[in-house]
Amino acid sequence: MNISRLAYVALACILTTSTFSQEPELELTKKDSIVNSYWLVTLGTNFVDDSGDEFGELFDFSEGWNAVPYPSRISIGRYFKNGVGLEAIGTYNKYKEGKIVDNAVNPEDVDYFGLDFRVSYDLNKILGETGFFDPYIGIGAGYTDANNQGRGTYNAIVGFRTWFSDHWGLDFNSTGKWTMNTENSTNHIQHAVGVAYRFEVEKELSRKGKEKLAMLKELEEEQQRVQDSIAKAEEEARLLAERLQREKEAAELAAAEKAKKDAEDARRAALQNKINNLGNVYFKLNSSYLTSKDKELLDKLVAIMQDEPNITVKITAHTDSRGTKPYNQWLSERRAERTVEYVVSKGISTDRISHGAFGETQLVNDCEDGVFCTEEQHSANRRAVFIIVNNP
Repeated sequence: MNISRLAYVALACILTTSTFSQEPELELTKKDSIVNSYWLVTLGTNFVDDSGDEFGELFDFSEGWNAVPYPSRISIGRYFKNGVGLEAIGTYNKYKEGKIVDNAVNPEDVDYFGLDFRVSYDLNKILGETGFFDPYIGIGAGYTDANNQGRGTYNAIVGFRTWFSDHWGLDFNSTGKWTMNTENSTNHIQHAVGVAYRFEVEKELSRKGKEKLAMLKELEEEQQRVQDSIAKAEEEARLLAERLQREKEAAELAAAEKAKKDAEDARRAALQNKINNLGNVYFKLNSSYLTSKDKELLDKLVAIMQDEPNITVKITAHTDSRGTKPYNQWLSERRAERTVEYVVSKGISTDRISHGAFGETQLVNDCEDGVFCTEEQHSANRRAVFIIVNNP
Protein backbone atom coordinates (compact mmCIF):
# COMPACT_ATOMS: atom_id res chain seq x y z
CA MET A 1 0.00 0.00 0.00
CA ASN A 2 2.83 2.40 0.85
CA ILE A 3 4.59 1.58 -2.45
CA SER A 4 1.37 2.18 -4.40
CA ARG A 5 0.89 5.59 -2.81
CA LEU A 6 4.48 6.65 -3.53
CA ALA A 7 4.13 5.38 -7.09
CA TYR A 8 1.02 7.53 -7.50
CA VAL A 9 2.94 10.61 -6.32
CA ALA A 10 5.77 9.93 -8.76
CA LEU A 11 3.32 9.37 -11.64
CA ALA A 12 1.49 12.60 -10.81
CA CYS A 13 4.77 14.53 -10.87
CA ILE A 14 5.72 13.02 -14.26
CA LEU A 15 2.30 13.76 -15.76
CA THR A 16 2.37 17.29 -14.38
CA THR A 17 5.79 18.00 -15.87
CA SER A 18 4.73 16.48 -19.19
CA THR A 19 1.49 18.45 -19.30
CA PHE A 20 3.13 21.76 -18.50
CA SER A 21 5.95 21.17 -20.98
CA GLN A 22 3.41 20.56 -23.76
CA GLU A 23 1.39 23.69 -22.98
CA PRO A 24 2.11 26.59 -25.32
CA GLU A 25 4.00 29.37 -23.63
CA LEU A 26 1.36 31.94 -22.78
CA GLU A 27 2.18 35.39 -21.56
CA LEU A 28 0.58 38.77 -21.93
CA THR A 29 2.45 41.20 -24.19
CA LYS A 30 1.91 44.74 -25.40
CA LYS A 31 0.02 43.31 -28.36
CA ASP A 32 -2.62 41.98 -25.98
CA SER A 33 -3.55 45.43 -24.68
CA ILE A 34 -5.31 48.28 -26.47
CA VAL A 35 -5.75 51.96 -25.86
CA ASN A 36 -9.32 52.70 -24.85
CA SER A 37 -9.29 56.36 -23.81
CA TYR A 38 -6.96 59.26 -24.44
CA TRP A 39 -6.50 62.87 -25.45
CA LEU A 40 -5.50 63.44 -29.09
CA VAL A 41 -3.69 66.26 -30.88
CA THR A 42 -3.07 66.22 -34.64
CA LEU A 43 -1.04 68.51 -36.83
CA GLY A 44 -1.05 68.19 -40.59
CA THR A 45 -2.34 69.54 -43.84
CA ASN A 46 -5.70 69.63 -45.59
CA PHE A 47 -6.90 69.54 -49.18
CA VAL A 48 -10.15 71.21 -50.27
CA ASP A 49 -12.17 70.25 -53.35
CA ASP A 50 -14.84 72.90 -54.04
CA SER A 51 -14.95 72.43 -57.79
CA GLY A 52 -18.71 71.92 -57.92
CA ASP A 53 -18.25 68.37 -59.14
CA GLU A 54 -16.22 67.08 -56.21
CA PHE A 55 -18.19 63.85 -55.92
CA GLY A 56 -18.06 63.23 -59.66
CA GLU A 57 -14.31 63.67 -60.00
CA LEU A 58 -13.15 62.69 -56.57
CA PHE A 59 -9.42 62.61 -57.37
CA ASP A 60 -9.09 65.62 -59.66
CA PHE A 61 -5.84 66.72 -58.07
CA SER A 62 -4.68 69.06 -60.82
CA GLU A 63 -7.81 71.21 -61.19
CA GLY A 64 -10.01 70.53 -58.19
CA TRP A 65 -7.80 70.13 -55.11
CA ASN A 66 -6.43 73.10 -53.21
CA ALA A 67 -3.62 73.00 -50.64
CA VAL A 68 -0.87 75.08 -49.09
CA PRO A 69 2.76 73.93 -48.71
CA TYR A 70 2.88 74.07 -44.91
CA PRO A 71 0.93 72.69 -41.94
CA SER A 72 -2.64 73.89 -42.29
CA ARG A 73 -4.71 71.77 -39.95
CA ILE A 74 -4.69 71.31 -36.14
CA SER A 75 -7.12 69.45 -33.92
CA ILE A 76 -7.59 68.41 -30.30
CA GLY A 77 -9.99 65.79 -29.06
CA ARG A 78 -10.98 63.48 -26.26
CA TYR A 79 -11.74 59.81 -26.94
CA PHE A 80 -13.59 57.58 -24.49
CA LYS A 81 -13.72 53.87 -23.61
CA ASN A 82 -17.05 53.41 -25.38
CA GLY A 83 -15.50 54.40 -28.72
CA VAL A 84 -16.99 57.88 -28.89
CA GLY A 85 -14.69 60.82 -29.57
CA LEU A 86 -15.17 64.58 -29.42
CA GLU A 87 -12.89 66.76 -31.52
CA ALA A 88 -12.40 70.41 -32.42
CA ILE A 89 -10.62 71.18 -35.71
CA GLY A 90 -9.15 74.32 -37.13
CA THR A 91 -8.04 74.54 -40.79
CA TYR A 92 -6.57 77.06 -43.18
CA ASN A 93 -6.28 76.75 -46.96
CA LYS A 94 -6.14 78.83 -50.11
CA TYR A 95 -8.17 78.51 -53.28
CA LYS A 96 -5.49 78.80 -55.95
CA GLU A 97 -5.77 80.94 -59.01
CA GLY A 98 -6.62 78.78 -62.00
CA LYS A 99 -8.31 76.01 -59.95
CA ILE A 100 -11.95 75.09 -60.55
CA VAL A 101 -14.16 76.56 -57.82
CA ASP A 102 -17.95 76.29 -58.04
CA ASN A 103 -17.65 75.06 -61.65
CA ALA A 104 -15.63 78.10 -62.72
CA VAL A 105 -11.96 78.95 -63.04
CA ASN A 106 -10.81 80.81 -59.96
CA PRO A 107 -9.41 84.22 -61.05
CA GLU A 108 -7.24 84.82 -57.95
CA ASP A 109 -6.00 83.28 -54.73
CA VAL A 110 -8.71 83.30 -52.02
CA ASP A 111 -8.23 82.34 -48.33
CA TYR A 112 -10.11 79.43 -46.75
CA PHE A 113 -10.83 79.18 -43.02
CA GLY A 114 -12.66 76.41 -41.18
CA LEU A 115 -13.59 75.69 -37.59
CA ASP A 116 -15.40 72.39 -37.05
CA PHE A 117 -16.63 70.23 -34.18
CA ARG A 118 -17.40 66.57 -34.62
CA VAL A 119 -18.45 63.41 -32.83
CA SER A 120 -16.80 60.22 -34.08
CA TYR A 121 -17.07 56.53 -33.32
CA ASP A 122 -14.27 53.93 -33.34
CA LEU A 123 -15.33 51.14 -35.73
CA ASN A 124 -12.98 48.70 -34.01
CA LYS A 125 -15.64 48.48 -31.29
CA ILE A 126 -17.77 46.73 -33.93
CA LEU A 127 -15.17 45.13 -36.21
CA GLY A 128 -12.83 43.93 -33.49
CA GLU A 129 -9.51 45.35 -32.43
CA THR A 130 -6.87 45.42 -35.21
CA GLY A 131 -4.12 47.11 -33.22
CA PHE A 132 -2.38 49.30 -35.79
CA PHE A 133 -5.50 50.13 -37.90
CA ASP A 134 -8.14 52.33 -36.30
CA PRO A 135 -11.05 53.24 -38.63
CA TYR A 136 -13.76 55.67 -37.59
CA ILE A 137 -16.81 57.58 -38.82
CA GLY A 138 -18.35 60.77 -37.50
CA ILE A 139 -20.76 63.63 -37.88
CA GLY A 140 -20.47 67.24 -36.90
CA ALA A 141 -20.99 70.88 -37.67
CA GLY A 142 -18.84 73.93 -38.20
CA TYR A 143 -18.25 77.24 -39.84
CA THR A 144 -16.35 77.74 -43.06
CA ASP A 145 -15.29 80.93 -44.84
CA ALA A 146 -14.49 79.89 -48.42
CA ASN A 147 -14.47 81.79 -51.69
CA ASN A 148 -15.27 84.92 -49.69
CA GLN A 149 -18.49 83.34 -48.46
CA GLY A 150 -19.14 82.46 -44.81
CA ARG A 151 -21.41 79.49 -44.15
CA GLY A 152 -22.42 77.02 -41.49
CA THR A 153 -21.95 73.36 -42.50
CA TYR A 154 -23.21 69.96 -41.65
CA ASN A 155 -20.34 67.51 -41.76
CA ALA A 156 -19.93 63.77 -42.28
CA ILE A 157 -16.54 62.21 -41.70
CA VAL A 158 -14.86 58.92 -42.58
CA GLY A 159 -11.24 58.16 -41.79
CA PHE A 160 -8.69 55.99 -40.09
CA ARG A 161 -5.60 56.25 -37.94
CA THR A 162 -2.62 53.98 -38.03
CA TRP A 163 -0.48 53.77 -34.90
CA PHE A 164 3.24 53.15 -34.58
CA SER A 165 3.22 53.15 -30.78
CA ASP A 166 0.88 53.89 -27.89
CA HIS A 167 1.37 57.62 -28.55
CA TRP A 168 2.35 58.30 -32.16
CA GLY A 169 0.52 57.65 -35.41
CA LEU A 170 -0.94 59.11 -38.63
CA ASP A 171 -4.49 60.35 -39.21
CA PHE A 172 -6.22 60.21 -42.61
CA ASN A 173 -9.79 61.43 -43.11
CA SER A 174 -12.22 62.97 -45.56
CA THR A 175 -15.05 65.27 -44.57
CA GLY A 176 -18.10 66.12 -46.65
CA LYS A 177 -19.37 69.58 -45.78
CA TRP A 178 -22.94 70.49 -46.67
CA THR A 179 -23.78 74.16 -46.43
CA MET A 180 -26.56 75.42 -44.23
CA ASN A 181 -27.06 78.40 -46.62
CA THR A 182 -28.04 76.86 -49.95
CA GLU A 183 -28.59 80.19 -51.74
CA ASN A 184 -25.14 81.76 -51.47
CA SER A 185 -22.71 78.86 -50.98
CA THR A 186 -22.01 75.35 -52.16
CA ASN A 187 -21.01 72.02 -50.69
CA HIS A 188 -17.42 70.81 -50.73
CA ILE A 189 -15.06 68.06 -49.56
CA GLN A 190 -12.08 68.51 -47.29
CA HIS A 191 -9.40 65.82 -47.06
CA ALA A 192 -6.76 65.76 -44.31
CA VAL A 193 -3.61 63.93 -43.29
CA GLY A 194 -1.56 64.60 -40.19
CA VAL A 195 0.69 63.35 -37.43
CA ALA A 196 -1.33 62.22 -34.39
CA TYR A 197 -0.12 62.28 -30.79
CA ARG A 198 -2.20 60.93 -27.92
CA PHE A 199 -1.57 61.43 -24.19
CA GLU A 200 -3.14 60.51 -20.84
CA VAL A 201 -3.54 57.12 -22.41
CA GLU A 202 -5.55 54.47 -20.58
CA LYS A 203 -5.24 50.89 -21.76
CA GLU A 204 -7.08 47.64 -21.28
CA LEU A 205 -6.76 44.11 -22.59
CA SER A 206 -8.05 43.41 -26.06
CA ARG A 207 -10.56 40.66 -26.65
CA LYS A 208 -7.74 38.29 -27.55
CA GLY A 209 -5.83 39.54 -24.53
CA LYS A 210 -8.80 38.81 -22.29
CA GLU A 211 -9.09 35.36 -23.82
CA LYS A 212 -5.38 34.81 -23.22
CA LEU A 213 -5.73 36.07 -19.64
CA ALA A 214 -8.62 33.68 -19.09
CA MET A 215 -6.48 30.84 -20.48
CA LEU A 216 -3.61 31.86 -18.21
CA LYS A 217 -5.89 31.91 -15.18
CA GLU A 218 -7.36 28.55 -16.15
CA LEU A 219 -3.87 27.12 -16.63
CA GLU A 220 -2.76 28.57 -13.31
CA GLU A 221 -5.79 27.10 -11.58
CA GLU A 222 -5.14 23.74 -13.22
CA GLN A 223 -1.50 23.87 -12.17
CA GLN A 224 -2.62 24.73 -8.64
CA ARG A 225 -5.10 21.84 -8.65
CA VAL A 226 -2.35 19.47 -9.78
CA GLN A 227 0.07 20.86 -7.19
CA ASP A 228 -2.61 20.53 -4.52
CA SER A 229 -3.25 16.93 -5.63
CA ILE A 230 0.46 16.17 -5.50
CA ALA A 231 0.79 17.86 -2.11
CA LYS A 232 -2.22 15.91 -0.84
CA ALA A 233 -0.83 12.64 -2.20
CA GLU A 234 2.56 13.39 -0.67
CA GLU A 235 0.94 14.23 2.66
CA GLU A 236 -1.12 11.03 2.54
CA ALA A 237 2.04 9.08 1.67
CA ARG A 238 3.89 10.73 4.54
CA LEU A 239 1.08 9.97 6.99
CA LEU A 240 0.88 6.42 5.69
CA ALA A 241 4.65 5.98 6.07
CA GLU A 242 4.46 7.36 9.61
CA ARG A 243 1.56 5.05 10.47
CA LEU A 244 3.37 2.04 9.01
CA GLN A 245 6.50 3.02 10.94
CA ARG A 246 4.50 3.32 14.14
CA GLU A 247 2.87 -0.04 13.47
CA LYS A 248 6.28 -1.55 12.73
CA GLU A 249 7.75 -0.10 15.93
CA ALA A 250 4.71 -1.26 17.91
CA ALA A 251 5.01 -4.73 16.40
CA GLU A 252 8.73 -4.81 17.17
CA LEU A 253 8.07 -3.63 20.72
CA ALA A 254 5.31 -6.19 21.17
CA ALA A 255 7.58 -8.90 19.77
CA ALA A 256 10.38 -7.80 22.08
CA GLU A 257 8.05 -7.76 25.08
CA LYS A 258 6.67 -11.16 24.13
CA ALA A 259 10.16 -12.52 23.67
CA LYS A 260 11.11 -11.08 27.05
CA LYS A 261 8.00 -12.56 28.67
CA ASP A 262 8.58 -15.90 26.96
CA ALA A 263 12.17 -15.84 28.18
CA GLU A 264 11.04 -14.98 31.70
CA ASP A 265 8.37 -17.68 31.58
CA ALA A 266 10.91 -20.17 30.27
CA ARG A 267 13.39 -19.20 32.96
CA ARG A 268 10.75 -19.42 35.65
CA ALA A 269 9.52 -22.76 34.29
CA ALA A 270 13.09 -24.03 34.22
CA LEU A 271 13.65 -22.92 37.82
CA GLN A 272 10.32 -24.36 38.88
CA ASN A 273 11.14 -27.59 37.10
CA LYS A 274 14.53 -27.61 38.80
CA ILE A 275 12.84 -27.18 42.17
CA ASN A 276 10.19 -29.74 41.29
CA ASN A 277 12.92 -32.21 40.49
CA LEU A 278 14.05 -31.91 44.12
CA GLY A 279 10.83 -33.60 45.15
CA ASN A 280 8.70 -32.82 48.20
CA VAL A 281 9.28 -33.11 51.93
CA TYR A 282 7.18 -35.97 53.27
CA PHE A 283 6.24 -36.11 56.98
CA LYS A 284 5.49 -39.05 59.17
CA LEU A 285 1.96 -39.57 60.52
CA ASN A 286 1.02 -36.85 63.04
CA SER A 287 4.54 -35.38 62.87
CA SER A 288 5.91 -31.99 61.84
CA TYR A 289 9.57 -32.79 62.41
CA LEU A 290 12.10 -32.89 59.58
CA THR A 291 14.20 -35.98 59.05
CA SER A 292 17.82 -35.86 57.96
CA LYS A 293 16.66 -36.81 54.49
CA ASP A 294 14.22 -33.90 54.49
CA LYS A 295 16.98 -31.51 55.54
CA GLU A 296 19.20 -32.71 52.71
CA LEU A 297 16.41 -31.89 50.28
CA LEU A 298 15.91 -28.46 51.83
CA ASP A 299 19.66 -27.82 51.65
CA LYS A 300 19.37 -28.31 47.87
CA LEU A 301 16.49 -25.80 47.81
CA VAL A 302 18.63 -23.32 49.75
CA ALA A 303 21.45 -23.80 47.24
CA ILE A 304 19.12 -23.00 44.36
CA MET A 305 17.83 -19.89 46.12
CA GLN A 306 21.37 -18.78 46.80
CA ASP A 307 22.22 -19.22 43.09
CA GLU A 308 19.07 -17.33 42.11
CA PRO A 309 18.91 -14.41 44.57
CA ASN A 310 15.90 -12.85 42.86
CA ILE A 311 13.42 -15.65 43.35
CA THR A 312 10.89 -15.88 46.17
CA VAL A 313 9.56 -19.27 47.24
CA LYS A 314 6.37 -20.23 49.01
CA ILE A 315 6.19 -23.48 50.99
CA THR A 316 2.76 -25.09 51.23
CA ALA A 317 2.18 -27.83 53.84
CA HIS A 318 -0.53 -30.53 53.76
CA THR A 319 -1.85 -33.54 55.75
CA ASP A 320 -3.71 -36.73 54.93
CA SER A 321 -7.42 -37.03 55.67
CA ARG A 322 -7.09 -38.96 58.91
CA GLY A 323 -7.92 -36.93 62.00
CA THR A 324 -10.21 -33.99 62.33
CA LYS A 325 -10.02 -31.09 59.98
CA PRO A 326 -9.06 -28.53 62.67
CA TYR A 327 -6.32 -30.80 63.84
CA ASN A 328 -5.05 -31.36 60.32
CA GLN A 329 -5.09 -27.60 59.67
CA TRP A 330 -3.03 -26.97 62.81
CA LEU A 331 -0.64 -29.79 61.89
CA SER A 332 -0.09 -28.44 58.37
CA GLU A 333 0.71 -25.01 59.82
CA ARG A 334 3.31 -26.55 62.14
CA ARG A 335 4.85 -28.44 59.23
CA ALA A 336 5.02 -25.23 57.11
CA GLU A 337 6.51 -23.17 59.94
CA ARG A 338 9.23 -25.69 60.74
CA THR A 339 10.14 -26.03 57.06
CA VAL A 340 10.48 -22.27 56.71
CA GLU A 341 12.47 -22.01 59.93
CA TYR A 342 14.99 -24.50 58.58
CA VAL A 343 15.41 -22.63 55.28
CA VAL A 344 15.86 -19.31 57.14
CA SER A 345 18.38 -20.93 59.44
CA LYS A 346 20.49 -21.61 56.36
CA GLY A 347 20.80 -17.90 55.57
CA ILE A 348 17.75 -17.23 53.35
CA SER A 349 16.05 -13.93 54.15
CA THR A 350 12.54 -14.11 55.55
CA ASP A 351 11.28 -11.81 52.81
CA ARG A 352 12.25 -14.46 50.25
CA ILE A 353 10.41 -17.35 51.88
CA SER A 354 6.73 -17.61 52.82
CA HIS A 355 4.37 -20.43 53.68
CA GLY A 356 0.80 -21.59 53.52
CA ALA A 357 -1.08 -24.36 55.35
CA PHE A 358 -3.98 -26.27 53.76
CA GLY A 359 -4.62 -29.22 56.09
CA GLU A 360 -6.47 -32.00 54.27
CA THR A 361 -8.08 -29.70 51.66
CA GLN A 362 -5.68 -30.45 48.78
CA LEU A 363 -5.28 -34.23 48.64
CA VAL A 364 -3.29 -35.61 45.73
CA ASN A 365 -5.44 -38.76 45.52
CA ASP A 366 -8.85 -40.08 46.51
CA CYS A 367 -7.98 -40.91 50.08
CA GLU A 368 -10.77 -38.89 51.66
CA ASP A 369 -12.57 -39.65 54.92
CA GLY A 370 -14.30 -42.99 54.71
CA VAL A 371 -12.15 -44.23 51.83
CA PHE A 372 -9.82 -47.12 52.51
CA CYS A 373 -6.23 -46.36 51.44
CA THR A 374 -2.92 -47.92 52.13
CA GLU A 375 -0.30 -46.21 54.28
CA GLU A 376 1.71 -45.47 51.16
CA GLN A 377 -1.28 -43.72 49.61
CA HIS A 378 -1.88 -41.67 52.76
CA SER A 379 1.80 -40.72 53.00
CA ALA A 380 1.63 -39.05 49.57
CA ASN A 381 -0.63 -36.37 51.11
CA ARG A 382 1.65 -35.61 54.12
CA ARG A 383 3.90 -33.22 52.16
CA ALA A 384 5.51 -29.81 51.89
CA VAL A 385 5.67 -28.37 48.35
CA PHE A 386 7.95 -25.56 47.03
CA ILE A 387 6.47 -22.98 44.62
CA ILE A 388 8.19 -19.95 43.01
CA VAL A 389 5.85 -16.99 43.59
CA ASN A 390 7.61 -14.18 41.67
CA ASN A 391 9.12 -13.58 38.20
CA PRO A 392 12.88 -13.75 38.61
